[in-house]
Amino acid sequence: MAGPSGDGSADAGPAEAGPAEARPADDGPVALVVPLEIAASYRARRRGLLGRDGVEGALLLTPANSVHTFRMRFPIDVAHLDRGLRVIAVRTMRPGRLGALRPRARHVLEAEAGAMERWGLRPGTTVEIG
Repeated sequence: MAGPSGDGSADAGPAEAGPAEARPADDGPVALVVPLEIAASYRARRRGLLGRDGVEGALLLTPANSVHTFRMRFPIDVAHLDRGLRVIAVRTMRPGRLGALRPRARHVLEAEAGAMERWGLRPGTTVEIG
């Protein structure tokens, strides 16, 4: 499994990372491959999905263990991932909300509301980046 990457520069936007795969906890077959952007710089993480009307695929914020949806234009699904990219928790957040801090989380995956349910992403699922 490959880990998240990014150039880490202070002014970089989200980096294109290619597809992400979600695998069930029992290492079963790949459920779905989706386009993924990685926000690894401070500025890219801070911007996240602000100012967008939607997202194709998902955005990975790294490192991160909480998010907010203030000034967001649409509801989002949020998955907190541990260091091994295993899903700790998944929830849907409406605009104007402050998400819970997840101390064990190292990364946060964001997508349009309803996407993670369609993808079968739930606690115990491992996300692969490649």
